[in-house]
Amino acid sequence: MSGAPARTLLLWCPDWPVLAAEIVDGVPATDPVAVLHANRVVACSERARAEGVRRGLRRREAQGRCPQLTVVDHDPARDARAFEPVVAAVEEVVAGVEVIRPGACALAARGPSRYLGGEEAAAERIVEHVAQTCAVESQVGIADGVFAAGLAARDGRIVPPGGTPEFLAGLPVEALGRPTLTDLLRRLGVRTLGDFAALPAGDVLARFGFDGALAHRLAAGRDHRPLAVRQPPADLTVTADHDEPIDRVDAAAFAARTLAEQLHERLAAHGLACTRLGIEAVTAHGQELHRVWRHDGLLTAAAIADRVRWQLDGWLSGSNGRGGARPARPTAGIIRLRLVPAGVLAQAGLQPGLWGETGEERERAHRALSRVQGILGPEAVVTAVLGGGRSPADQVRLVPWGDERLPARPGPPPLPAAEPAPAVEPVPAAGPVPAAAPVPAATPVPAVASAVPTGRPRAGAVARPDRAGAVGRSGGRPARSGGSAPVPPWPGRIPPPAPAVVLPTPLPAAVHDADGEPVVVSARLAVSAAPARLTVGAGGPAEITGWAGPWPVDERWWAPAEARRRARFQVCLADGAALLLAVEGGQWLVEAIYD
Repeated sequence: MSGAPARTLLLWCPDWPVLAAEIVDGVPATDPVAVLHANRVVACSERARAEGVRRGLRRREAQGRCPQLTVVDHDPARDARAFEPVVAAVEEVVAGVEVIRPGACALAARGPSRYLGGEEAAAERIVEHVAQTCAVESQVGIADGVFAAGLAARDGRIVPPGGTPEFLAGLPVEALGRPTLTDLLRRLGVRTLGDFAALPAGDVLARFGFDGALAHRLAAGRDHRPLAVRQPPADLTVTADHDEPIDRVDAAAFAARTLAEQLHERLAAHGLACTRLGIEAVTAHGQELHRVWRHDGLLTAAAIADRVRWQLDGWLSGSNGRGGARPARPTAGIIRLRLVPAGVLAQAGLQPGLWGETGEERERAHRALSRVQGILGPEAVVTAVLGGGRSPADQVRLVPWGDERLPARPGPPPLPAAEPAPAVEPVPAAGPVPAAAPVPAATPVPAVASAVPTGRPRAGAVARPDRAGAVGRSGGRPARSGGSAPVPPWPGRIPPPAPAVVLPTPLPAAVHDADGEPVVVSARLAVSAAPARLTVGAGGPAEITGWAGPWPVDERWWAPAEARRRARFQVCLADGAALLLAVEGGQWLVEAIYD
């Protein structure tokens, strides 16, 4: 905190929250506009100020002064996003920029002034470049230190070297931007920064604390820290322009190899590695093609080249628009090819496994599946990801090969242990579904079990799914748990193990008791009789040797159009098949098959 402050150039964009609302949301800044936070005005346009709107006014008072006032909510993220192009434009002229806040950025004035021919010339060049690049008006102030440069920027003033204390001395204490401290200083008779700076530093620290001592340094023209400049991100994109359009796969393979080596060398020079690669191409007719490739490991030069070659092969070998399954082929050859490393990390961020690198079999599978994606698109190869849900179909999410394998919803914690029950009848190993019940193509589920726990086989009694839940009117809403479990349970979820096969379309079925009467589940979940026979579709009846349930689910009861109420049963047949049944609206359905 010692030493003279460095000469600082600060660029300030007046009324930046209002300009950001115009850039992002399209609110005209030439109209009377006010940005509000906590029901008070934090920024307003020039036309609003002409109508009497000021910072700090309440919404009702501001609208009373200007009835046609347009009110916009304060959004710091919006202000930061809109200010990023301005900072990038400044970095095109000078380096070493620090963003003070959205709407203001600072940099050391020594380098630009020496390179551009003086401080005034540097200020004019930066303001002009920002106006031409971003269509944003700005002002520049230069002084000793960031605080003084920010105050000088409001008047577009260049304070001469050594004149910062004199410049600050005549400013009111409100310039410190500390309302509580300012009010206290005013009541003590300290009205200007010069009066405040004249007080002994020790007395200021004892009376106003550390924040008051920091403000005292600023009032005296001494900054509390040097500039913390940001480093512009390295441009890692590689581009190749071709005079002759590429319309053959062999020429595309050669271009891919050369460009992949350039990208890998550029990444290695920065100590980086690529995990997600963007491939962009422009044809001679102006058609733009884009595809992003993901990889669960580091992309080497050969891996980058292979993916670029496969992608170009997929584009150049596409269908001719006559009903082919593949995407349409470009109407002209490729004249520009660009590789964009969209996902980079330190090269030491991914390390080989305990037994070395990935084996040849795994690598061949990666290459084959990735090539299929290059030809048919990323959705052509998908993998299953387990997550949360009440039905087996809801617990599986299919994601394209190479994408992040994240579940669509959190999975449930382990279910509590069931109470010991006497005379539990084991269910024999599951086998195929009865011959009379044809099963369509089904979706495999990764979790495979060898037997189905029947819980408590009953003859007319009702089995509850767990102790915590009854029917649980919480469809789509996690139930509250009394403990500190990180993931809430799913009421109505069937207990493990999960079925091996989930039918894409449930099969209609009929369940009868020993007397041949249909088995009915009442609204209070009372089973009319023990299930004895099951008929699937048009097939013959099969004897039920064991069953468990019901597991009731009442989902989305608050949305009548989406509401669904059903109960599930696990049954084991005499031939060894184990099925997951559901009854909904009096209709029995076969949802899944256990292995």
